[in-house]
Amino acid sequence: MNTATSQGAPALALYDRTAVDAAAAVIARYSTSFGLACRLLGPRPRPHVRNIYALARVADEIVDGPATEAGLSAAEAADVLDRLEEECLAAVARGFSGNLILHAFARTARECGIGSDLVEPFFASMRVDLDVRRHDTASHDAYVYGSAEVIGLMCLQVFVNAGGRHPGTPPPGLAEGARRLGAAFQDVNFLRDLRDDRARLGREYLELASPGARAVVLDRVDRDLAAAARVIPDLPADCRRAVTAAHDLFAELAARLRAAPDDDARVRVPDPVKARLAVRAMLGFAPRGAGA
Repeated sequence: MNTATSQGAPALALYDRTAVDAAAAVIARYSTSFGLACRLLGPRPRPHVRNIYALARVADEIVDGPATEAGLSAAEAADVLDRLEEECLAAVARGFSGNLILHAFARTARECGIGSDLVEPFFASMRVDLDVRRHDTASHDAYVYGSAEVIGLMCLQVFVNAGGRHPGTPPPGLAEGARRLGAAFQDVNFLRDLRDDRARLGREYLELASPGARAVVLDRVDRDLAAAARVIPDLPADCRRAVTAAHDLFAELAARLRAAPDDDARVRVPDPVKARLAVRAMLGFAPRGAGA
């Protein structure tokens, strides 16, 4: 078999491009809001962030329904997830995978310095979804770290290192901001998806039984968003607009959740408002709450 493309490019280059295209297709199918934010990234970080999201989405789908609909038991889904993690770590180590999504992620991880210290906590949190139905404060915090904060840290590795010769360690302030932004995103999603998580998945991520508990969560979200907003201006220029747009979208969601009359309503941001937030970010405005 010929190892070069019809255009004369090396076969690996074609495989790399196909893997990146596959990751982009995952975003296009699963998240219009995230896809919009990604389009605001510069060409240097954009494909890498898509590669991270695609891996996260595939792992999430193993534990959130499609595997069950395909007839897998919880034990079988856990085995699929374990194998995905094993192959992910192996792909990062060797620089190649027969799974296009893992190959795309491995390219990003190797270029940007994403190691097992971030990959393993992510898969650990995904594994929790197969076993734990009700979270307390400690298990919530551990779950959010692995499912969301490490994704923020992975993206930060991309923002700082993509296109460089040798990946370095981001400044602590940016790392703290990335973690808190990821945590805010996750808690907002928990509140938005409260009804579906309870009815379809039988999960309770937040302790909301006591009076005022929902307001406490939203207060925490607001503090995390404000902390992240203060460091977004310190990000590389080709990342700031996208992160600002994502930040402001979730700030808008948090405000709408606070105003919603029904505690388990799944609020959304209308498309014209999303467009306005994106334009605001494109014009270089600071994220909402940056001066808080």
